[in-house]
Amino acid sequence: MGNKVATFTEEQLEDYQDCTFFTRKEILRIFKRFREMGDPGLVPRSMTPQQASSLRIPVSCLTRIPELKENPFRQRMSEVFAKRPNTGQSSSAETEGICFEEFLEMMSVFSEQAPRDLKVFYAFKIYDFDEDGVLGSSDLERTCQQLVQGGLNADEVATVCRKVLEESDIDGDGVLSYLEFEHVVTRASDFMATFHIRI
Repeated sequence: MGNKVATFTEEQLEDYQDCTFFTRKEILRIFKRFREMGDPGLVPRSMTPQQASSLRIPVSCLTRIPELKENPFRQRMSEVFAKRPNTGQSSSAETEGICFEEFLEMMSVFSEQAPRDLKVFYAFKIYDFDEDGVLGSSDLERTCQQLVQGGLNADEVATVCRKVLEESDIDGDGVLSYLEFEHVVTRASDFMATFHIRI
């Protein structure tokens, strides 16, 4: 065995396995990626439970993961998964960063083992920019703008969003509820293939 440093206690690893879709080996591999994302020396080789839930790296470090570097929703994903310390509320400030446990939760949701309903739930949260519980015109426009990255002008984006609502707004209230969104996504054959990050 030699001088091998234990990254987590047995209890921590068991807790992480219980709360995610990962094996111990995958959890350690994700921790290695988390360490490599942070600036050298920022994340220690072994973490106490307190450090794992409080030591934060800047959200900008997420660009060091190839799968997130080009993802147009990278910032929004970090807002959904990162919590403000001690409040449990979503974080919006870049300086607050993301801790290992939040990063692990995010990677678990985006894992290939995560069930469709969990992925749909988080996709809805990511697209609900104003966090009002429905996808309105402004949410759809921001989603479309993120996806096309300037490839459409404002009128074209508005047309796309109007068409999405025409096709998907079953009750005709001008917004997509979670159930309407879920109905659309479950018909999208490529959703599961695109809503994941390999570890």
